[in-house]
Amino acid sequence: MSEVIKLVSPVDGSVYAERPALDDTQVEKAVSLARTAQIDWANTPVADRVGYCLKALDALKAMNDEIVPELAWQMGRPVRFGGEYGGVDERTRYMADIAEAALADHVPTHKPGFTRYLKHVPLGIVMVIAPWNYPFMTAINTIMPALMAGNVVILKHAAQTLLVGERLAKAFEMAGLPKGVLQNIVLTHAGTEKLLGSGVIDHINFTGSVAGGRAIEKAAAGTFATLGLELGGKDPAYVRADADLDYTIGNLVDGAFYNAGQCCCGIERIYVQESLYDRFVDGFVDLTSQYKLGNPLDEETTLGPMAQARFAAWVREQTDEALRKGAKAHIDLAAFPENKEGTPYLAPQVLTDVNHQMSVMREESFGPVVGIMKVKDDAEALQFMNDSPYGLTASIWTEDADAAAEIGDKVETGTVFMNRCDYVDPGLVWTGVKDTGKGAALSEVGFHNLTRPKSYHFRIEH
Repeated sequence: MSEVIKLVSPVDGSVYAERPALDDTQVEKAVSLARTAQIDWANTPVADRVGYCLKALDALKAMNDEIVPELAWQMGRPVRFGGEYGGVDERTRYMADIAEAALADHVPTHKPGFTRYLKHVPLGIVMVIAPWNYPFMTAINTIMPALMAGNVVILKHAAQTLLVGERLAKAFEMAGLPKGVLQNIVLTHAGTEKLLGSGVIDHINFTGSVAGGRAIEKAAAGTFATLGLELGGKDPAYVRADADLDYTIGNLVDGAFYNAGQCCCGIERIYVQESLYDRFVDGFVDLTSQYKLGNPLDEETTLGPMAQARFAAWVREQTDEALRKGAKAHIDLAAFPENKEGTPYLAPQVLTDVNHQMSVMREESFGPVVGIMKVKDDAEALQFMNDSPYGLTASIWTEDADAAAEIGDKVETGTVFMNRCDYVDPGLVWTGVKDTGKGAALSEVGFHNLTRPKSYHFRIEH
């Protein structure tokens, strides 16, 4: 008998869904179907491939009223925030708009007597191993451009968001996508590793933990599959003395605590220039105290549970360690009665008197806690921002764009923000450095990472 994958809801601990994992024979059948389908799909005009993706986008929009509460049950995001369709729409339409140009042949400078050009050829079978925290947006970052570029996709979604894979497959089915071009499959970890090691997958995209990324690399070793890995993060913010204080506080509180802090590019540590420090902390704590922790199906809830109790336990452990080492906690947990040890329900917390000997300032939290440190100048802030094994985004809060650019040039990160955070712009490449991973998604670069260059060198005169 195949193993059953169970989705345990963070709302009440119930089993919200369960599905049998595919056995070896079913996996082989899915791969064979994909390989066959890819031949015709690669020969389908780009405009037609884009059209299928846009029809699937419309199908997702039609399902959104059902998807929003479904997401709350699966991973805990409050229904008041309306799901992920806005981001899915923006990213899909942008990639659709640039697809023809990004995938067009490149013709180098004319050389008499020769015809030369370079094609962007699809890789073949792309496997997307998607996470639960933004289960639609992270998946479509690769699914949409991969399909537009002529690849076929095998989607394996996180156990925590099993139903998202089914929703995406249904949307493409409603769009009339040819059979086998996109398949949603359910696998165990062992089954996933076996498939990756089989050599039949041409490109692997994974969003998740550093440990997960290492397991993916190990499983695929020797297959020569290309990899796109977005792994851990510890994204910093630096608040300069000339920052617009109220605007900065509002954005950084949201950047730290939206989605219960379970954002790949969420704010996890903040460095504030000393002249603004006290006022910043007071305002940040006041705004954080206004969150309402509770059942994500309640429209009044602004902070839902974390996806699993063990994730909340890790954040509690980090916070406790910081307090033992001298940090100060500013949020009274008594004001959040839903906060309970051993459950996914965790109150937001703001810590000061923190330092880089504390896990909460060095290791990914991926939850509703943030440490705030005082710095004297740009140089000290830069030193702390780079004192991390991760590098996805960094945000600089200032009215001086030249200073932000100068600091940004020295920050070890994939994206530099000024006066915004926790956002993915599809017009810019989404990538990371150090232990955050490798590869790139979205923008023209995203298309190029999902294709291979093929050169044509014809001698016309001889």
